Amino acid sequence: MKTDELREKYLSFFETKGHTRCPSDVLVPTWDPSVLFTPAGMNQFKDHFLGRVKLDFTKATTCQKCLRTGDIDNVGRTAYHHTFFEMLGNFSFGDYFKEEAIHWAWEFLTDKKWLAINPDQLSVTVYKDDDEAANIWHEKIGLPFSRIERLDEDENFWPASAPSQGPDGVCGPCSEIYFTPADGKKVEIWNLVFTQFNRVGDPPNNLEPLPSKNIDTGMGLERTAATLQGVTTNYHIDILRPIVEAASEICGVKYDPASDNGRRLRRITDHIRACTMAVHENVYPGANKEKYVIRRLLRRAVLDGHQMGMHQPFAYQLVDKIVEMMKTPYPDLQDSVTRVKNVIKSEEENFLHSLDDGIARSEKIFSGMRSANRTVVNGDEAAELYQTFGFPPELFEQVAIEHGFTFDWVGYKKAMEEFGERSGGEQVKLFETGPIESLKNSVRSTEFVGYDNETTDVTIKGIVTAAEGDGESQLVDDFSTTGPEHKLVVVLDKTPFYGESGGQVGDKGRIYSDDFEFIVTDTQKDSDLFLHEGYLAKGTISTDTTAKAQVDTTRRAAIKRAHSATHILHHALQKTLGSHAQQQGSKVEDDLLRFDFTNMEPIALDQLTTIESDVNAKVVDGGTVKWETVPLAKARELGAMMLFGEKYPDPVRMVTMGDFSRELCGGTHLTDTKQVEAFEVISEESVSAGVRRIIALTGDKAKEYREKVDHSLDAMAKTLKCDVPNIPEAVRSLTGYVRDLKKAVNGSGKAPEAPAAIKPYSGKAVDYYHRKEMLKESARLLNSPLFESAERVATLYHEVDKLKHQLTEREKSGTLSGDDLLAKATTVGNTSVVVADVPGANANLMRQLIDQIRKSTESSAVMLFAAAEEGKVTIVAGLSKSLTDSGKKAGDWVKEPAAIVGGSGGGRPDMAQAGGKDAEQIPAAMAKAEELAKTLFA
Repeated sequence: MKTDELREKYLSFFETKGHTRCPSDVLVPTWDPSVLFTPAGMNQFKDHFLGRVKLDFTKATTCQKCLRTGDIDNVGRTAYHHTFFEMLGNFSFGDYFKEEAIHWAWEFLTDKKWLAINPDQLSVTVYKDDDEAANIWHEKIGLPFSRIERLDEDENFWPASAPSQGPDGVCGPCSEIYFTPADGKKVEIWNLVFTQFNRVGDPPNNLEPLPSKNIDTGMGLERTAATLQGVTTNYHIDILRPIVEAASEICGVKYDPASDNGRRLRRITDHIRACTMAVHENVYPGANKEKYVIRRLLRRAVLDGHQMGMHQPFAYQLVDKIVEMMKTPYPDLQDSVTRVKNVIKSEEENFLHSLDDGIARSEKIFSGMRSANRTVVNGDEAAELYQTFGFPPELFEQVAIEHGFTFDWVGYKKAMEEFGERSGGEQVKLFETGPIESLKNSVRSTEFVGYDNETTDVTIKGIVTAAEGDGESQLVDDFSTTGPEHKLVVVLDKTPFYGESGGQVGDKGRIYSDDFEFIVTDTQKDSDLFLHEGYLAKGTISTDTTAKAQVDTTRRAAIKRAHSATHILHHALQKTLGSHAQQQGSKVEDDLLRFDFTNMEPIALDQLTTIESDVNAKVVDGGTVKWETVPLAKARELGAMMLFGEKYPDPVRMVTMGDFSRELCGGTHLTDTKQVEAFEVISEESVSAGVRRIIALTGDKAKEYREKVDHSLDAMAKTLKCDVPNIPEAVRSLTGYVRDLKKAVNGSGKAPEAPAAIKPYSGKAVDYYHRKEMLKESARLLNSPLFESAERVATLYHEVDKLKHQLTEREKSGTLSGDDLLAKATTVGNTSVVVADVPGANANLMRQLIDQIRKSTESSAVMLFAAAEEGKVTIVAGLSKSLTDSGKKAGDWVKEPAAIVGGSGGGRPDMAQAGGKDAEQIPAAMAKAEELAKTLFA
């Protein structure tokens, strides 16, 4: 039986039993912060199991895409381990229980209409105390007790060992079904979990029966397919063997299942399939959380290829075969082939740069370990390899295992701490989860009324104080300490405040009554509970009292402008770049938006100009913005844009703008695109491989930005004495002139020719978008912030005057060289002492002159003085090595002369520098230097 047929048969079977077929949840459940990836079929029903959400049905069946890395080291080594896999499941929410779950499992497995497995090849396990399940298997199904094994809580309870070790909460026994093939090695193919208890406290008598019992089952699709297809490993089933063979062909090695290369090819197959599915859902390789997991999987696969001689990107070539094998259940994969290949190839290229160096260094480490008869890789060695070559410790461990060594993770973490690496852990949270969880159980949810109201009457349902010092956050009935330093979370029965989600920041405002005023500084969401963070400004706030909640309407309007502009931008990006330019992330604040999207290359200037002008055209022309709640199927039928990796409820809120944009979105929006007022792109940059970011302004901030652009360009044109279109050319000329002047001051002393005047501009009129680009280019040339470019130009002209003055002073004193100064030296003992005034010299030139003198003498002491504008003085003193070896220090010599010119200084024994502010005292300071030299160097 083909894998696709097995998947469809399972879902169809349970549909005949009254189950609702639900689609697979996304791989990254953004609604569930407790996991990085969806690990099992029940995760999308977590809130339903806990009774927080009511469903329209009580029975469900799914085929869930899952990703787990807990057994990553076994992938490719064993017959059945994967990172990405599919889990078939059937679920009951207070409907049927053990008898039906067991009967239907047996029917599906053994009935000729379905899988037709020989009943004699099946056996089961049950929890040791679960007589009910054991009796159903024996009396109702007819299994002999010899094929019903009772196991302890660590094997047949969920969560494992929950009765004795916890955690508290919903739990229950389970029954596992095993298939025994001809070779006699049992394989688990189905696990039936009977969620019937609530664990409270320590044993005994700590399992309280639940009033509503649930069923949660899981059948591994690949494992069951292997059973039905008569193969000994999941990697040989019909949807995986072709990928293994494709990897074999790409890598140029024969697939021998028992060899090391066979294991590597299986691991490549698994890891690149996982990466393909993740990148398809816009989870790209990166440095944090789930993104790092994908990066780690891809790099492990690249390492396996490297060890088979693949020193160029290769893994991306597998994507075509993976999509071919997976397109039946997931047809939308075909739309992502090019994007997925580009992302994987780019990540491969980046990693291969450091891989060769890391492998070579690790081989040296292993060689030394063999010589020293060591078997454990030191943490210091792993940390040094990561610090120097960027070689990830997980891959170092993999290579170490290949060579028969083990890896010291404890030592590695300690070494990294000593290197001062940041742990990357979360910041300390002011509000602990305990009190918030209590409110979630008691209040359950907050009604959001903010789409239609910005002020509303509310009831205070909960108050949580922040953890301060060593204290803990607490639920309180009332609170009367005022001031921003005493932070609170307030929960209401309903709210007009938008809680941060979907990229949109939370609202600010106030909650008030005659008795108190609470300032809301942020609004967050935890499941369906809105958390109003802030502080008490006056009075006493108490639970179960009424008040008014008032959003900061000015800020809300600015956020609406940015959010609606984000939808318009998304449309413009896809129109100009193509449908692959899909949202990867966003942040919407007041008149400021950040939009991440998929695109392998930087956006060309003409494309960016088109995108920005398209958005502004939609703003100028206007277009009605409306939103409605529709069934998910209806939204899909209407062509609403749905983001991969995003979890949508059913029904959904659909936002439509004019005739050009229709997206699913829970954020707040304008009623007409004209209300955006203005849109300005301020930057376009790379975020990671294959992901670009646009940052833009709207409304007042965009208008202010435009005014600053025009003001800066006009100011620069005036200072540079040129037309605006010629500003970049004039800036290049000016910076080049300054560079040549500095070379002259530090070297020959010959002034360069001044640049020729810029000719008037005679080309066609320059539009605003290109004017803005001229300013950006000029700021880059000037190495200055965008709106400080005009000031930087003025500063450079001032610097030109100073440098020209220095050169004029140099010309007055003639050509300077170390030999010229040495000719005027006096002798103290065996030391040539030079104390001289070098007009127009800077510190760099003075050091060069001192070095010239030191190279010409065995023993020398030189102190040079130079006056600059505004009476400032520079002094540099240097001693030869013979003097410093005898304990002499340049800083000791320069101290008193520096004081005479009103300054101080210091430095190394062989070279010291000082500054002063009274140039008229230079002759006196020089006299003092000569006087001191007679004593110091005699």
